[in-house]
Amino acid sequence: MNKSDFDFLSSLLRDRSGLVLGEDKAYLLESRLGPVARKHGLTTVDDVAAQLRARRGAPLELDVVEAMTTNESFFFRDTRPFDQFKDIVLPQLLEARRATKSLRIWSAACSSGQEPYTLAMILKEEAAKMAGWRVEIVATDLSTAILDKAKEGLYSQFEVQRGLPITLLMKYFTQAGDRWQISQELRGMVSYRMFNLLESPTALGRFDIVFLRNVLIYFDQATKTQVLERVAKQMPSDGYLYLGGAETVLGITDRFQVLPGQRGLYGVVDPGQKVAAAG
Repeated sequence: MNKSDFDFLSSLLRDRSGLVLGEDKAYLLESRLGPVARKHGLTTVDDVAAQLRARRGAPLELDVVEAMTTNESFFFRDTRPFDQFKDIVLPQLLEARRATKSLRIWSAACSSGQEPYTLAMILKEEAAKMAGWRVEIVATDLSTAILDKAKEGLYSQFEVQRGLPITLLMKYFTQAGDRWQISQELRGMVSYRMFNLLESPTALGRFDIVFLRNVLIYFDQATKTQVLERVAKQMPSDGYLYLGGAETVLGITDRFQVLPGQRGLYGVVDPGQKVAAAG
């Protein structure tokens, strides 16, 4: 791939998805867009770039964006965030919301559904504490193809072996040929929507908990700030934000604060509190 085509494709991806690719990632474009080229009857990634230059907005463009933004996911990824959710976040919010008995959770950039289904399993395991509660899990992703896979809830043996305890596999999945399907009950606990993090999340509503893990690493500094500040506007002052282990809010936004001793878990900073503190 020549530099002109790389620059064109990386610029398109940045505009459409926020994904920032350095020149050292040219191999990633080649490997991921090769199958896209073949799907559209093209020979090389250079042909993809040429066609997109001629016809921006064509179905090819959507396939390019989806191929480059679909990321790996697995059940109970990194373990600790889900322990925090069960042992710290959930008990505190159950107490704080006992009058309304309502809780909304957003799994952003949910990929093939392992994160929201992990949350659904934890909530199901805590059902005795959740009697009478209305809990909504909203899961979003930029890729419509990956959302279709998530809605189906069908996973390979390899996928269910990565992080999923055998007891939960046997309890919440049924075998379908050489794959495993999560129960209809848990699928019904998650609402999937196509959403681009470069846009305003206002239409999604407000959320008590937001999982935004392993997404910011693909954005530049300005985009990280914009995304985090838009998310903060959709959260109450006692809400919780999750980021990936290699991500942080430090030096990016003052709308969230690190919770002492809780890596990857952040609390919302109320703008009114900042004004009062400054005064």
